[in-house]
Amino acid sequence: MFRSPTPEIKTPEYDSVNEFHKAIVDNLADGVYFVDPDREIRYWNHGAERITGYESGDIVGRHCFDNILDHVDAEGNSLCQTVCPLAATILDGQPREVSMWLRHADGYRKPVRARTAPVRDGGGTIIGAVEVFSDDSAVLQAAEDADRARHDALTDDLTGLPNRRLFDAALAGRLENLDRYGWQFGLLIVDIDHFKAVNDSHGHAFGDAVLVGVARTLHGAVRGGDVLARWGGEEFAVLVESSDDSSLIETAERLRVLVASSEVRLAGLSKKVRVSVGGALAHPEDTAESLFARADRALYGAKHAGRNRIEIAQPV
Repeated sequence: MFRSPTPEIKTPEYDSVNEFHKAIVDNLADGVYFVDPDREIRYWNHGAERITGYESGDIVGRHCFDNILDHVDAEGNSLCQTVCPLAATILDGQPREVSMWLRHADGYRKPVRARTAPVRDGGGTIIGAVEVFSDDSAVLQAAEDADRARHDALTDDLTGLPNRRLFDAALAGRLENLDRYGWQFGLLIVDIDHFKAVNDSHGHAFGDAVLVGVARTLHGAVRGGDVLARWGGEEFAVLVESSDDSSLIETAERLRVLVASSEVRLAGLSKKVRVSVGGALAHPEDTAESLFARADRALYGAKHAGRNRIEIAQPV
């Protein structure tokens, strides 16, 4: 039976196996370089040239501690002179993986993910170390994009405060802690007085300035453990770490007074703003709906009594 001849596969010709391996490593997308026990750089591949901007001729023969790349961590601490992963790997023979920032030949900082490994001779003696590093920019950008998406989903666009979705989750957690551990808290609803009239008289741009100004004042008035959010429209909601009505009243009054003593200024127009505050101390029997209902009734009472007031719902 006639068989067609097997097609010949042509491979590049190299003078040695080492040259063949070098050609493979040279064409990796990752940067690869080798240092001897004195940390002299003996090899620098094309991937390293592409990522760093430094040609092999600029690097080979130099020492990694010469600070050419000036590796730093996220806090800006120099690694080349202190906790160099290559030097540590040469000393203990352990591979490492770290994130760091190198200084590109053009001067800017570039994030890289680096992995080091010892290189041994036939007898097992460490004769240097190799570092493989990859451009981490895309990974960091993806992480930043994900963080931004999460932030946008939980943040009010205008004021920068947490939005209702995040507040609902925080409230659910507070109610669960109240039921399990007895950790008491209160809810305050802050409503800007006569906001519609301000909007109608001075326009939406000034109305937005009012919302932003009040948000900033409230943000500076709440304590570290409190949760402030824009509830919707001209209303803000606050979860307050309160053990009794008196501490809830104290917080509510602080919010009211600080807003009343502030001004909103935009395009030469300056206007005082007032808020009414309704609140309720949470009880173990409360749901989110029942707690909001009591705080909302208290807010209605403050509005009905003349505004620029606070009212706290009576204990259940």
